[in-house]
Amino acid sequence: MGDILAILPQQLVFGLALGTVYGLVALGYTMVYGVLFMINFAHGEVFMIGAYIGWGVLAVLLDWSVGGLHPLWVLPLMLVPAMLFCGGLGMTLERFAYRPLYARGATRLGPLISAVGASIFLQNAVMLTQGARMKVYMTNFLFPRDWRFDILGVNISVLVIVMIVVSVLLMWALVVLVQRTTLGRSIRAVSEDREMAAVMGINVGRVVGMTFFLGSALGGAAGVLIGLYYTQIDFVMGYSAGLKAFTAAVLGGIGNIKGAMVGGLLLGVIESLAVTFINPAFKDVVTFAVLILTLVFKPEGIFGETLADWKKV
Repeated sequence: MGDILAILPQQLVFGLALGTVYGLVALGYTMVYGVLFMINFAHGEVFMIGAYIGWGVLAVLLDWSVGGLHPLWVLPLMLVPAMLFCGGLGMTLERFAYRPLYARGATRLGPLISAVGASIFLQNAVMLTQGARMKVYMTNFLFPRDWRFDILGVNISVLVIVMIVVSVLLMWALVVLVQRTTLGRSIRAVSEDREMAAVMGINVGRVVGMTFFLGSALGGAAGVLIGLYYTQIDFVMGYSAGLKAFTAAVLGGIGNIKGAMVGGLLLGVIESLAVTFINPAFKDVVTFAVLILTLVFKPEGIFGETLADWKKV
């Protein structure tokens, strides 16, 4: 027990780092649900594709033997293309896989099935184009192993600090956008009442598309960060990460931006504690146990509100 307590602070830091990344992915689920009341189960694959894009950028830089690789300029060079491509991919999915269904008044089951189909399509597309073997992130070229320091007796790598800082900055930027910009006010209006927003002159299709863009862009950034952290990626990684982020969104209150952030942090810490006190092989079991318990005892989540009858599936 003494050894476990000794490593507990370290595990909590790792849990916070993973939790902030889970929160980024969960924001994609919660924003789409807040606007369309649908679960975009292809979001995990968007996250996976973001990880592949980040890997591709780093691999190209290494192949070109670019000297002086430093996170200050290489990390943005990895994040920006991943976010832009994944954001565009999210808009494409909404335009061609979901909008034709909900525009015709289809039940929520239709877009949900379409999302599952899009998930399978993207997963297999990556497998066919990139191969089934794992890709290795050369993280050590950006964050050498000796880039570590002690804070109150806890040994923390620079990469973990960077993950937390980048994730928090992106979350803060999203909150500012939603609360203080015209686009953000439009997103909130469409979320409250889509028909009335259209009557007031808001281009609902554009707002929905931008919502998918923002959520998918955050998922792409999370993919790059997770790739750097675990150093290995594959075409099925989006399945597990997507379900964990969905769990985080449900735990915090799906449809609530603050809830997605807090839910991600809590899930990251819970998973880290499970690795510390239980066999690490059961960490995914603990995650899905959290999902089941949340759905049974508090289905609206920590910050969520009980839906009116007309909003329920």
